[in-house]
Amino acid sequence: MAADTTRRSPSLPGLVLTGLAAALLVVCLYLIFFYAPVERRMGIVQKIFYFHVPSAYAMYVGFGIGAFGSIRYLASRDPRWDALGVAGVETGMAFFTIVLTTGPLWARKAWGVYWTWDPRLTTTLLVGMIGLAYLSLRSFGEAGETEKRFASGLSIVSIPVIPLIHYSVQRWRGTHPTVITSSGGGLDARMGVALGMSFLLFTLIASLLVAARYRVERNRERAVELMHRALERGLGENS
Repeated sequence: MAADTTRRSPSLPGLVLTGLAAALLVVCLYLIFFYAPVERRMGIVQKIFYFHVPSAYAMYVGFGIGAFGSIRYLASRDPRWDALGVAGVETGMAFFTIVLTTGPLWARKAWGVYWTWDPRLTTTLLVGMIGLAYLSLRSFGEAGETEKRFASGLSIVSIPVIPLIHYSVQRWRGTHPTVITSSGGGLDARMGVALGMSFLLFTLIASLLVAARYRVERNRERAVELMHRALERGLGENS
C-alpha cells in the first residue's frame, strides 16, 4: 500500500485566529507606545505593565486548563485529557517566564530592587515551581501511567495557589501595586483601553498555544503507540 504523501493544510479557524492575533499585536503595540500616555512618575518603564499583567492572567489560564485536564484524566484515564493537561501547564509556564522576567524589571524602577519576598511574588514563584516539578516529572523519558498520575496530582495542587496569588496583596498587605482598581489609584482611560486590548491579545495567544501544544502531544502519543505496535509485530515475526 502506497504511503499517503499529501500534506495536511492548516485548519481555517487556526489560520484566522493566528492572523487575528498578528493584527491585534500591531494594534496593541500602537496603543501601548503611542496612544496610552506615559506615566508621570515611572516614565516609559511603566509600559512593561501592559505585558506583565496580561501575562499573569494568561498564566492563570494556562495552569487552569492544565488542572482541568489533569482532573479529567484522573477520572477517565483518557489520554486526550492528559494531553490537554500537558498543553495547559506548558503554556502556563511560558507565561510564568514572561511574568518573572518583566516583573523584576518593573520592580527595579518602582522599588529599587529586582526582587522582594512580597506575598504576590512569593505565591507566583510557588505556582511556577509546581509547574516546573510537573514538567520535570514528565520529561524523564517516556511518561508511563504512574508518572502521568503523579504529574496530574501536581497540576491540581496549583488550583488553590492561583487565587492566593490574586488576593495575597489584600490579605497580607504586600507592596505589590494594585493600580487597576480604584483603591490602587485607578487607570487613565487611554491606559485602560491599551490594557484591555492587551488582555484580549494574550488570551488569544494562550488559546493558540494550548491548541498547538495539544495537537503536538496527541501526535507524539500516536507515534509512540505506532512504534510499540511495530516492535511487538517485529518480535512476533522473529519468534
